[in-house]
Amino acid sequence: MTPGGRVRYAFAIDHRKCIGCHACTVACKTEHGVPLGNFRTWVKYVERGEFPSVRRYFTVLRCNHCAHAPCVTICPTSALFTRRDGVVDFNKDRCIGCKSCMQACPYDALYIDPDTNTAAKCNFCAHRLEVGLEPACVIVCPEQAIIAGDLDNASSQIARLVHREPAEVRKPEQGTGPNVYYIGADAASLSPTAIARGETYLWAQARAADGGGGLGAASAPAATPGQAEARGPLGQVTYDVPHPAPWGWKVSTYLWTKSIAAGSLLAAPFAGPPDTFHTKLFPWLSSLAAPLLALVFLMLTAGLLTFDLRKPERFHYILLRPNWTSWLVRGTWILMAFGGASIVWFFAGRADDHSLLHALILPCMVLAAATAGYSAILFGQCEGRDFWQTSLVFWQLLISAVAAGAASLLLIGLLSSSSLDEVRWAGETLSIALLAKLALILFEYLGPHGNQEAVRAARLLTHGQFKTYFWIGVVLGGLLLPKFLLSLWATRLGVAVAAGLALAGLWLYEDLWVRAGQTVPLS
Repeated sequence: MTPGGRVRYAFAIDHRKCIGCHACTVACKTEHGVPLGNFRTWVKYVERGEFPSVRRYFTVLRCNHCAHAPCVTICPTSALFTRRDGVVDFNKDRCIGCKSCMQACPYDALYIDPDTNTAAKCNFCAHRLEVGLEPACVIVCPEQAIIAGDLDNASSQIARLVHREPAEVRKPEQGTGPNVYYIGADAASLSPTAIARGETYLWAQARAADGGGGLGAASAPAATPGQAEARGPLGQVTYDVPHPAPWGWKVSTYLWTKSIAAGSLLAAPFAGPPDTFHTKLFPWLSSLAAPLLALVFLMLTAGLLTFDLRKPERFHYILLRPNWTSWLVRGTWILMAFGGASIVWFFAGRADDHSLLHALILPCMVLAAATAGYSAILFGQCEGRDFWQTSLVFWQLLISAVAAGAASLLLIGLLSSSSLDEVRWAGETLSIALLAKLALILFEYLGPHGNQEAVRAARLLTHGQFKTYFWIGVVLGGLLLPKFLLSLWATRLGVAVAAGLALAGLWLYEDLWVRAGQTVPLS
């Protein structure tokens, strides 16, 4: 401890000594009762070179106890927190099992404990620190390759080692301030995408990376063309532990149902005559169908969010024990405010109060835009997924909402006694939104990306395992074909098919986007 009382615990792992014996993994599992198939500490094997000059490298991986931990920021109930000594700890009694911390962590350090259905990770053996003992992995290492201590104490072994030797951290570009230092580690083994991964390991097949089921289940990512050519000199991963994708079809569908809910009120002013903004003329499609549709799909959204939790009975913790830095919390309140506005809109329509409806247009559209777009900031807090870190996500969500709302109102109008002329404005709104969506998709996926991880995820959509779903299902079937059918505006059936295809294409796009972002390995 420094004279001022400040403590900053850290690990240093000396890979010049590590023999890959897995003693640290076994000690950690024993100390914490880690269930079979889950790991707080694990060892990755990488083999590099060409016969006969081949070498195996070992990399010990775990929570990095970041100074600016993104898992703490995104956790909606403060179940994850940073202690005064720098240890990032967790309280399983507050965890709701939302899995957002797993997406926020750039190091794959968290998992869901199947016994408690709550998040878990390395907590630096905090219970041992508090009684003056070292972490279990430090004690058991036969080569003393793992060193733990106070990095702010200049006289400590770890401080002397880190300042004396060239030490590296994983993914410094993330700005998380990791407190696990690697000495003598193979640089490529610290980068999860630098070395190709095959479908088999030393003694087993690689487990699928996708955990949610649904379309396009992701397996271990294949090497990119550049990696495949360099497989010999660069090497390959020959042993690792599984890290299933935390989010599946429920999250994809939540984005879709939320877009219909928000889009219903975003598109409502355009679903009637062009002078809706300037007069008090509100057809039933705008005054009654739109808010009712918003409320129904808002309830579906809340249901999907709740049942995707591993501890759904704790959903109310988001309201009663909120962490206001998390956009899961802020988004919940936005959804509630939007639901209230939809109720007011509906009853104003029932009362035939066109004056109130006219006054509600602006505030309701602002809340609807916030409902559609807040997920962009939430996914932005998922710092482990570089594919989701783009300013275009908000505009993608907003345009998807307008398209989904217009398509839904169009279908309702056609299923009722409305004529084609009465729903033409909804059709034209949908047509414009589809063109805007197509332009954004082409700009985002055919243009430059922020880093290689984002490039790799984008290529999975355009040239990889998801390409058929993307080009045929989304671009052709969900955007171009509906646009063509709407341009004909010939029959009720043709227009209804166009609206249905648009809605299906929007869901498929959300599903592929969520899955592609989780396919690139983090460790």
